[in-house]
Parts: sequence; structure tokens; C-alpha cells
Amino acid sequence: MAAHSLNKLTALEVKAAGTGKYCDGGGLWLIKRADGGGQWMLRITVHGRRREMGLGSVQDVSLKDARTLAAKWRSIAASEVDPIKQREKERREALRNLHLLKDVAVDAFESRKAQLKGDGEAGRWFSPIRLYILPKLGRMPVAEIDQTDIRDTLAPIWHTKAETAKKALNRLAICMKHAAALGLDVDLQAAEKARALLGKQRHKPENVPSLPWQEVPAFYDALGDGSITHLALRLLILTGVRSAPLRFLHLDQINGDVWTIDGEKMKGPRDATPDFRVPLCVEALEVIEQAKPLARDGFLFPSVRKGVISDMTMSRLMERMNMEARPHGFRTSLRNWIAETTDTPHEVAESCLSHVVGGTVERAYRRTDFLEQRRILMGRWAKHVTGKNSSVVQLIRGA
Repeated sequence: MAAHSLNKLTALEVKAAGTGKYCDGGGLWLIKRADGGGQWMLRITVHGRRREMGLGSVQDVSLKDARTLAAKWRSIAASEVDPIKQREKERREALRNLHLLKDVAVDAFESRKAQLKGDGEAGRWFSPIRLYILPKLGRMPVAEIDQTDIRDTLAPIWHTKAETAKKALNRLAICMKHAAALGLDVDLQAAEKARALLGKQRHKPENVPSLPWQEVPAFYDALGDGSITHLALRLLILTGVRSAPLRFLHLDQINGDVWTIDGEKMKGPRDATPDFRVPLCVEALEVIEQAKPLARDGFLFPSVRKGVISDMTMSRLMERMNMEARPHGFRTSLRNWIAETTDTPHEVAESCLSHVVGGTVERAYRRTDFLEQRRILMGRWAKHVTGKNSSVVQLIRGA
């Protein structure tokens, strides 16, 4: 190929080119779009067929790099090998070369991000692997990892940090499956074998201490100084939500007497956690009105300096009052009140706590969040909390 037929473009021409197609020579073309973006395209002939091969965008691939790539693939085409098939082959081989556990784990995490809240940016999914698996096994070829390696890695925390160890093991199993999908020869049963070797965990998870529902009115009444912490705890009790959605409550989430929490902020898998509507009783709306003058940047419960109030702030207030109970425990108080003083259907009671009820198919057909039933129930809970109703409530099924 004559030298004068190559390298017709300059970097300045590439940058300034308008919409259209521009030939650099040797089958290398620049295709510019109306939006200013562009693509490198290599036209080659293999086995008598003309092929067009994308070499990347102008933003990612410079003119110099595009020429280098074009020369590489022209040379391969000259040897009667299809460059497009060869590139796919090289990509597959590159994936197979992700043979160390640390590389496989990162690749597995990247492939699962779409299923995780906030695309996994909080790092909660990956942290058990990063902290407890990779320091010992990260540099091992994943195909060589067996149950004894896993057992020896997790044994120090199997009983002392039971939940964390269980998460680490489960996520390691996912990484092993990912390695198998990449074509690596791994033992897919290694994690389960390690679980058998580790034995049953002695640790018993401790429930968050809660206040008996009979004692909630007295505590609620003690939260009367109008401070952000007192108001936040009052609304937490009245709504039965978790701490995080409450602390990040933004005024634009409230429409009339309904507070809608983004599914991204809710606990649970992304694909099973829709937006959650919280009915706001009269007492809850009054608390919100009291908190509005203290709001900052639209957040109803801001911290003193920046951001929003922390969960620890509410917990410490309860500590200073010599209480064992913690903020999250008020969800238990509410659930026990429902169970012991009402005849509320199970699915309605669980919906008050935003618990997922039923399997995927059942949820697909039951397209209700029981908002109106919950509105009545939470209104009666508010009456109990505020000491305005001491009678036992019976919610009749189907009412």
C-alpha cells in the first residue's frame, strides 16, 4: 500500500470536522455525527467479503491510536483471518485471564451493580469480600481455591462475627459462579463444602431492644422540647419507618397527607422494593409542621453542621434517658401493638413496616399497598401513642 494513500487527516481536521465521512486512507474512515460525536470505522475485505469494523469513538480513540489499530487489523486481514472474529476471540481470552480471585470478585461486583441499591456505591455488597476474603485468598487462582482454603479464611470470624461471615461466604459463592461463567474451571460446591466444615454458628443474632408498646405513650410525651431530635423521634414512632428514610425526609416527598419514600432508599433488593407510601395521620402532620422552621435545603431533620441528623443522635438521647431500647425498636413496638390489640390481616400489618409479603408471582398480581387500611390503623396507633385512646382496637378482616 503506497505511503501517500495513508494518513490523509490531521488531528486538527478530526476535531474540526463537521457531519460526514472522512477517509484517512487504508480503509480507515472517520464518521462524524451532527451532535459532534464521531466513530472510527475500518473497511476491510476478508475472503472476498467487505467488512466494517468499529474501532471506537473519537472521544476515546485518538487519530494516532486509530491508525495503529487499523494497521494491526489490516495485517490480520491480509493473512486471511477475519479481524472481527479474531477480536472477539481475544476478548474471550482476556476474560479467561481474569483468573485471580481479586479480579474475578471485582468483575462479579461490576456485573451485579444494576441489581444493587445506588448501583452498589455504598460498598455494602463488596465489603465482606474485600475485608475478610481478599486479604487471604485474593491473589490465589480462583480455580485452585477449595473448601479448606475458605474454611481457614472464615474460621476466625465464623462465630464471633456470624452475620458478616455468612455474607462473605455467600458472596464468595457468587464469585465462584461468576468465574465458572467466564469459562474457568472452579469447584462450584467449594463454598457449601466449607460451610459444612465450619459447622453450625454458635452466635445468635440479637434483636434491637424495643420499648413495650404499653410504655410508648409515656416516652412520646417526654419528647416535648421541640428540638430536631425530639421531633424526629416522634415522627419515627408515629410512622413506623426505618431510621434512614426518616432522617433523609425531604419536603418534596410529602404530598398532602402521604409521604412517598423512594424505593432506592428502602431496605431490600432493588427489583423487589418499589416506592413506599406512608399515610400521615393528623399528629404526624403536626410534627412535620413543627419541624418545617428547622428544615435546611428541604431536609426536615438537618444536623447542626451539614447533612442530616444521624441515627446515633437519636440513640444517644435514649441512652441519656437510661433506656435500653433504641430507635429501630419502635417498629417492634408498633408490630406488637398491632398483633396484641387488633385483628389486622397479616399482609396489612406487614405492609405497615414496609415488609415484602409473598413471592414474586403473588406480588405481581396483588398490586395494592393497603394504603387506606394502613391509614386507619396508623391513625389509631397515633391515638394510642398520644394517650388519646386506651381501648383495645379490633380491625375486622375485610372491613
